[in-house]
Amino acid sequence: MEAIGIDPIIYIVLLFILVIVLAVLFIIQTNRYRRLEDRFIAFMMGEDGASLEEKMAFLFKDVRKLKEHDLIHKNDIKDIKRTLLTCFQKVGIVKYDAFREMGGQLSFSIAMLDQKDNGFVMNSVHSASSSYVYTKEIENGLCAIELSGEEKEALRIAMNSAPQITAIPSEKDD
Repeated sequence: MEAIGIDPIIYIVLLFILVIVLAVLFIIQTNRYRRLEDRFIAFMMGEDGASLEEKMAFLFKDVRKLKEHDLIHKNDIKDIKRTLLTCFQKVGIVKYDAFREMGGQLSFSIAMLDQKDNGFVMNSVHSASSSYVYTKEIENGLCAIELSGEEKEALRIAMNSAPQITAIPSEKDD
C-alpha cells in the first residue's frame, strides 16, 4: 500500500465506513421486508381464517361460469337501457302549510319525472281533521289539469334537476 502512496490506516477506515453503511442499509431493508411480510400475511387472511387467494379463485371461477353460460345477453342489455329511460330520474318536492292554523309544513307536493319529463305530481294536503292525497299526470313537462302554485314549483324543481342516469352506453359499448 505504501508503494502506491495510500496509508493502510486510511484504507482500513474507508473499509470500516463501508461496512457501517452496508450494515445500516441491511437493517433498513430487513425492516421494510418485515413490514411487507406483515402486511402480506394480514392481506391473505380473511375474517374466518380463509385466505384471500382462495376467495379470489372462487370468484374467478364464478365469473368464468357466467361467461361460459352467457347469462347476460345483448337483448337483456337493450331491455335494461329501455327501462332506464322510463324510470323516474327527476324529483322535485315542496313542503308547505295548507291551512294557516296548522304548523310544521305537513302538506307537500312532489313531482317525479322520467328523462323525457313524463310522470306525475302528487299533492298531499294535511289538515287538523283529515288528509287528502291526489295526483296529476305530467306528459312532456305539461299537465292537462291546472296546477297549484306548490305543484308548479315542485314540477319546476324536478324539470330543472339533473337526471340520475345521464348517459346510457351506445350499442358499440355492448
